[in-house]
Amino acid sequence: MKISNNTPYIIGICGGSASGKTKFLCDLRNSFSDEQISVLSLDNYYRPYEEQFIDENGVENFDIPSSIDLIAFAKDLEKLRNGETISKPEYTFNNPNIIPKEIITKPAPIILVEGIFIFHQKEITDQLDLRIFVEAKAHLMIKRRIKRDAIERNYDMDDVLYRFEYHVMPAYEKYILPHRDTSDIVIPNNGTTFEKGLAVVKAHCKNTLPSIN
Repeated sequence: MKISNNTPYIIGICGGSASGKTKFLCDLRNSFSDEQISVLSLDNYYRPYEEQFIDENGVENFDIPSSIDLIAFAKDLEKLRNGETISKPEYTFNNPNIIPKEIITKPAPIILVEGIFIFHQKEITDQLDLRIFVEAKAHLMIKRRIKRDAIERNYDMDDVLYRFEYHVMPAYEKYILPHRDTSDIVIPNNGTTFEKGLAVVKAHCKNTLPSIN
C-alpha cells in the first residue's frame, strides 16, 4: 500500500522499563484517527527465546539491545516512511497460552515509534523528527514492573526482582538514560500525571498535521 502525502513526521518515545511510555503513547494515539497516526512498537521485534543471551546465573536477559532485532525495526520504519504497510507477528512474551496476532501497521502522516532502545540505534534515530523521553524514578519503575509482570503476567516474584536488579537497571543506566539529555522533550512520570506534557505534544501533532497532508 502506498500513500501520496509528503514524508511522514516520526515521533520517538523512549524511557526505562515501566516508566509509563506505553501509557503516554496510548493516550496520545487515542487523540487521533487511524488515518492521522500509526504506531510501530519495538516490543514486537524481540528475537526468539533460544537466541537470547544467558547471564552467569543461567537467566535469559531480555533487557539488552541484542535481545531485539533493532536493524529489522529500522528497516520496517523506513518502509513505513516510504508508504508501505508493515505486517509483523505479535510478540507474546513467551506466554504459551496466547496465540500471536498479526500486527498490521499502515502508513500515516504521523508515525509514533515506541521502545526502550529506539534512541540507542543510529539507523532508528536518524529517522526521527522528535524525541520524547518518559522519565520515572527507580522505585516507581520497580513498583509498576511488579504489578505488570508478577501480578498481571503471573511471573515469579523472585524472577521479576532479579531481572530488575541485574538486567533492567544496568541496561537503563548504560543504554537508555544517557539519551535523556539529547531528547527534545522530557516527560516526568513520578506519581503525578503527565497531562501537561501530553497536552503539549498533542498540540504539536495537531499543528504538524496540516503541514504534512
